[in-house]
Amino acid sequence: MISRSMLGGVWRYRGFIAGSVRREFQARYRNSLLGAAWTILNPLAMIVVYTVIFSQVMGNRLQGNTGHFAYSIYLCAGVLTWGMFAEITTRGQNVFLENANLIKKLQFPRICLPIVVVLNAFVNFAIIFGLFSLFLVFSGSFPGAVYLALLPVLAVLILFAIGLAMVLGVLNVFFRDVGQFFTILLQFWFWFTPVVYPVTALPEQYRAWLAFNPMAAVVQACQTILLNGRAPDWGSLLPATALALLLCALGLQLFRKRAGEMVDEL
Repeated sequence: MISRSMLGGVWRYRGFIAGSVRREFQARYRNSLLGAAWTILNPLAMIVVYTVIFSQVMGNRLQGNTGHFAYSIYLCAGVLTWGMFAEITTRGQNVFLENANLIKKLQFPRICLPIVVVLNAFVNFAIIFGLFSLFLVFSGSFPGAVYLALLPVLAVLILFAIGLAMVLGVLNVFFRDVGQFFTILLQFWFWFTPVVYPVTALPEQYRAWLAFNPMAAVVQACQTILLNGRAPDWGSLLPATALALLLCALGLQLFRKRAGEMVDEL
């Protein structure tokens, strides 16, 4: 799926990738008085709001979970997971358009650009999720060793997001409506995914439709690990994994075939 020459090119330009990630992180908080402290303050405020407000509003509406922080954990697990997916896909669909001048002027492996998007999203996610994990520890809600089960779940999430982002990114160069359409679709997709509501809140006749939503399985897996302290149903992640690999293969194929045309189109 990924050729040796492509991997070699990425390795040779690892300094370019690392520098791009660092510059973007620094640029995000440039000219702000608190600087990088905002990377802690923003997610900390979010966790506090979800914990103080939503736990009181929702009460004990999660079946089988009566803990005071149950809904807060459920919501944070879903929102943080979805947030990384949304960041990778929304930024990935525009990555070639936003770097048009760079692509035209410099010779470098174009595949580096989606990698930069993924690494930036992962850095942001790691900071926020790290704080959330500390909250779990200090609130006595840390799930224990099963916490490590998040690693394969997040791997599926990243593969699915980057595969979809690659396909959208290439298509968006030639058909600019693709990006606009996906932005609208993402909003509906969010509400069709059990992020802010439990699956049990859906009428019985609609729950079966979640099987066609790959993000539902990924989000529910994270919520199961963090809220219930047990491993997810790995079988439920197989369709999402298969789709992720298919999208990655399709994205790379589109990229290889259209890389030259993209330069002319940009």
